[in-house]
Amino acid sequence: MRYRELGTGGPTVSAVGLGCMGMSTAYGVADDAESERALDRALDLGVTLLDTADAYGRGANEEFLGRWLRRRAADRERLVIATKFGLRHDPDTGRVDRVDTSAAHVRDACEASLRRLGVEHIDLYYVHRRDPAVPVEETVGAMAELVAEGKVGHLALSEISVGTLRRAHAEHPIAAVQLEYSLFTRDVVEGAMLEACRELGIAVVAYSPLGRGMLTGSITSTADLDGADNRRRWPRFAEENFGRNLALVDAVRAVAAELGCTPGQAALAWLLAQGEDIVPIPGTKKRRYVEENAAAAGLALTAEQVALLTRAVPEGAVAGGRYPDAALARLGH
Repeated sequence: MRYRELGTGGPTVSAVGLGCMGMSTAYGVADDAESERALDRALDLGVTLLDTADAYGRGANEEFLGRWLRRRAADRERLVIATKFGLRHDPDTGRVDRVDTSAAHVRDACEASLRRLGVEHIDLYYVHRRDPAVPVEETVGAMAELVAEGKVGHLALSEISVGTLRRAHAEHPIAAVQLEYSLFTRDVVEGAMLEACRELGIAVVAYSPLGRGMLTGSITSTADLDGADNRRRWPRFAEENFGRNLALVDAVRAVAAELGCTPGQAALAWLLAQGEDIVPIPGTKKRRYVEENAAAAGLALTAEQVALLTRAVPEGAVAGGRYPDAALARLGH
């Protein structure tokens, strides 16, 4: 495993992290036993960045990770635990219905996450989504108090605008920005956002680096998805878009065959080649995919190979938006 620093003075983490959301929600039925084995294997392979959020299963994912952390208490200092706050759920439907980044909620949310995780401090604390009605200075100022108290190590933001990033960083140093970034989704990061991050010394944590699993090549039909899998209602998996996107995966598969790796490994290696300040966090609940993803950190692509993969998924070729409309409305503030 290779390691990278998250931002100027931020924590050192594995070049490939692990997204834990799917262990509890969104991607089909949970399997706690296999997910724990996946976490054990990740640690064995040197994966140290574990990513969760209070919104994942309305706290269930943090609680699950907390149980595992208690079992692996001796390894706590090797790990960088990242979690997020800001999304609130309707108590009746269980769906996210609003964003709350008020100063009061910052402290309440942090205390709740600390209890669920069973830890004394959160290594990397994110604003999951931002309420544009709340000044980011208020939110980050309250988060900075948690840093001063030793409850949080470093601050981060997710899915925000360049302007918000600059204002937040002026209030307190930001270590990382979490954004969707993959061969399928480049416009969110590349350009003004990446330029700002590099100017300010902020790392990019790339979530959904495998196009929500499509870039692995293992999904050939929506029938491959569990009935409870959220991807069934996402635009890129819709019937009218699915076939076009699978054709792009086939193009990535062809390049991967030349490289002697899997399509997913090629996609992760492509991201890693974009700069030492990029850290992908592919999500999985299965050991075999943990092993496959971690091995991508050992792949060193040439400039020509990077270009081949870039051309395999031309700009604008991916069909469908990256989120349903309601979720898209909460992005980029």
